[in-house]
Amino acid sequence: MALMTIQELFLKQKEAMRARTRQVTSLLHEEEMGWRPVPGALSVGEMLRHMWVSEEGVRRVALAGDFTYFEKRIPQGLGAVVGKPRSLAEELEQWEKVHAATLTQVAQFPLDRWEEERANEGLGIRRKVAVILFGINEHEVHHRAQLMTYLRMLGTPAPEPFARR
Repeated sequence: MALMTIQELFLKQKEAMRARTRQVTSLLHEEEMGWRPVPGALSVGEMLRHMWVSEEGVRRVALAGDFTYFEKRIPQGLGAVVGKPRSLAEELEQWEKVHAATLTQVAQFPLDRWEEERANEGLGIRRKVAVILFGINEHEVHHRAQLMTYLRMLGTPAPEPFARR
């Protein structure tokens, strides 16, 4: 049996995590888009938008060495890159488009380049492509957990990760 490459592992993990995240986002409602647990926290809509905007920006760093996202986000803050959320349906649709683009572009990225380093000395960033890409997955899990907490606070139980027997 052949071992899975790091690229195959990333793609498989990303798909599995997105399936779980879709379970959570399917419980969201349009009227909750502006809800936030406390002043200053991301609203539901801002969080959804942040997830796809960030994935797109981080993917560009990893695959193309394009730090544009971080060059704006780090000095100006999250609000400078997130923008104003649209409807729930529009945010989820864009999020799926970004996910599909990530899968396609990562599948096409040469395996022998996963150890390349991406660096921006001005921002203090130096990471390998593989580490940056797996960070996309970690970021989604982090915000999925936040959305699950938000849903619980709103009175909607989040789905259990495993079926109870």
